[in-house]
Amino acid sequence: MRRGLALGTAVALAAGLTGACGGGADSGGGTAAAPQDAKPVIGVDYPRSDTDFWNSFIKYVPQFGTENGLELKTTNSQNDISKLTANVQSLIGQGVKGLVLAPQDTAAVAPTLQQLTAKKIPVVMVDTRPEQGDAYMVVRADNRAYGQKACKFLGEKLSGKGKVIMLQGDLASINGRDRTEAFNECMKADYPGITVFGEATNWDGAIASQKLQTQLTANPDIKGVYMQSSFALSGTLQLLKQRGLLVPPTDPKHVFVVSNDGIPQELKEIAAGNIDATVSQPADQYAKYALQYTKAAIEGKTFQPGPTDHDSTIIQVRPGLLEDQLSAPLVTADGATYGDVKSVKSDDSSLWGNNLGG
Repeated sequence: MRRGLALGTAVALAAGLTGACGGGADSGGGTAAAPQDAKPVIGVDYPRSDTDFWNSFIKYVPQFGTENGLELKTTNSQNDISKLTANVQSLIGQGVKGLVLAPQDTAAVAPTLQQLTAKKIPVVMVDTRPEQGDAYMVVRADNRAYGQKACKFLGEKLSGKGKVIMLQGDLASINGRDRTEAFNECMKADYPGITVFGEATNWDGAIASQKLQTQLTANPDIKGVYMQSSFALSGTLQLLKQRGLLVPPTDPKHVFVVSNDGIPQELKEIAAGNIDATVSQPADQYAKYALQYTKAAIEGKTFQPGPTDHDSTIIQVRPGLLEDQLSAPLVTADGATYGDVKSVKSDDSSLWGNNLGG
């Protein structure tokens, strides 16, 4: 199989990526380089364009496509697995040599992955991991860590007691399950005095608002909100304002809010004191490394588990599936440590949300 040793220096120079070498191998492979003017044709299916996070990812893809000398063919599946399937057929017809996919339904994508494996078209998955089937690489942050970081922040802010609501994503998604399970497990183990109300929202802002409103009516003493994505940001702030709860963190009525994405608006709301934290999911690095890995796949390069040269770790999820777990820091107003979780300030220049531009 292709899971051999990382190609060390050769890969680092050609693709800017280095997997763990284990035995210290640092020699390149023996394949001939492609002609200087040949641009690999890569297909990218955008999963949706109705959230600030994915619109940011969409903005970064052409930038890193140009930097890597790639010709891109793009489609948008609009959170619909049947559209993703049709889009993949279209991209195959356009002659793509590799694909970047970010399916929101991580089970239903299996037949598509099976077809691409049969056609020897490598796939790099972004943000989500398939339940079944192979991919050349998954580019993703540790989503369990997202839930744990949100738990530690709220647990410390509430001094280990009170009520919080978790606005979950879609539990058909590995991301929704990872964030939910980790948050619940952390609360049970470290903050048993906190009651968690979990509400599935299907990554839908309108559903999130309705369920938050219902819980605030039934439990007006809720003091914390964990939004598993920024899809719920606007509705949450609107509801808190309507109820007179959108007050500074120093006010006893303040409801502590943790989000997840790191979009520019979240960073602004943290600075303004309207929400308290987010986990910065690296939209820029998702685009950057998804394209670099796809290019590496076309060139026949391989990787193995271990640390990379870009502050992440490649893990083996199962035979035939590697995942590069990128860094995703907790972001707060003060940059303090909560429990054992260090945070960075919302104005930190390293955060992609502070560098997106116009």
